[in-house]
Amino acid sequence: MNVFLVGGAVRDRLLGRPSGDRDWVVVGATPEAMGAAGYLPVGRDFPVFLHPRTHEEYALARTERKTGPGYHGFVFRTGPEVTLEDDLSRRDLTINAMAQDADGTLVDPWGGQADLAARVLRHVGPAFAEDPVRILRLARFAARFADFSVAPETLALCRAMVEAGEVDALVPERVWQELARGLMEARPSRMIEVLRDCGALARLLPEVDALFGVPQRADYHPEIDTGVHLMMVLDMAERLGTALPVRFACLAHDLGKATTPADILPRHLGHEGRSVKLLGPLAARLRVPVECRELAELVAREHGNLHASAGFGAEALVRLFDRCDAWRRPERFEQALQACECDARGRLGFEDRPYPQADRLRTALAAARAVDSGAVSAEALARGLRGPAIGQALQQARIAAVAAVAAVAVSG
Repeated sequence: MNVFLVGGAVRDRLLGRPSGDRDWVVVGATPEAMGAAGYLPVGRDFPVFLHPRTHEEYALARTERKTGPGYHGFVFRTGPEVTLEDDLSRRDLTINAMAQDADGTLVDPWGGQADLAARVLRHVGPAFAEDPVRILRLARFAARFADFSVAPETLALCRAMVEAGEVDALVPERVWQELARGLMEARPSRMIEVLRDCGALARLLPEVDALFGVPQRADYHPEIDTGVHLMMVLDMAERLGTALPVRFACLAHDLGKATTPADILPRHLGHEGRSVKLLGPLAARLRVPVECRELAELVAREHGNLHASAGFGAEALVRLFDRCDAWRRPERFEQALQACECDARGRLGFEDRPYPQADRLRTALAAARAVDSGAVSAEALARGLRGPAIGQALQQARIAAVAAVAAVAVSG
């Protein structure tokens, strides 16, 4: 029984990057031998075991055979006769198909180390085409390693897979898992770029793909192309260190611009409402988590108002807070402000401009939420007010609190 460190941990060591979980492959063993050595079986599709002390995952070396379309259409084979090279040959990219033995000796049958040096993402072999998830993984790695190029033959293979309908068989949960991870990488725009280059974006996210080539007013958007703007917004979201719900909101905030009537371009009147309508089916199709979907809907609907809020008076600001449910969900409203800042600064030449709307809205909301609703209600009752009149009294108190600070926040 021989044990090898494989995959990402080896790649990251060679790159001098911190590594997360370590994956191990065991060659020359059987499930019975692993159990006798104290390893705990946990794999469902193929034999994977937890180390009795470290609880790291150890998988038996395996091969796989394609038996049907999509992600689940595989039969796996393990046994003492399966070699390390057999196991590495089924992996996606050469940079992920390296191993190290107990002495640290590198096993690199597919040229992964050379591709690391050349900064190239290249598939290992024909087996890449058997698993459509690998297109998503390729795009995610392009987002992580922003200075790596995709080998032309790998991109061509991805295009052939898309044309063969392989990506149409992907299960929604796996698409969302890879999409979410890609949005959190160092340059999320590259994930969109690679998916678009191979045709997968049009199959998986047609609402996003349709944004490319749609013009916007150059005075507001010097980059002009709505798709280019989207990618700049995503990269700004990474620059500002935002969380996943914010990044998904950035991805979906302008979907309605793809359906703007041609006769009013490059203006996009009413695109906010159209964005919300397109977002619903997209989120349902990919089974997007509720937290991400709700924030994206809020940002799609209100980002124009949040941008314009510098000119709002106290009453308009309080109505904006009402629509955003900022009283009950201030943390979500904060994330909406972050998404709007990404939108405002994700434009050519706007990258380092301030976004004063956010600070003004934070100040105004803090003042309004500091109003003692209990005291206001008690006073209203003492004045003989009842029912909706008490709510109106609270609203007026909030408006007064905002009016006392909003002008200061603007000038400051």
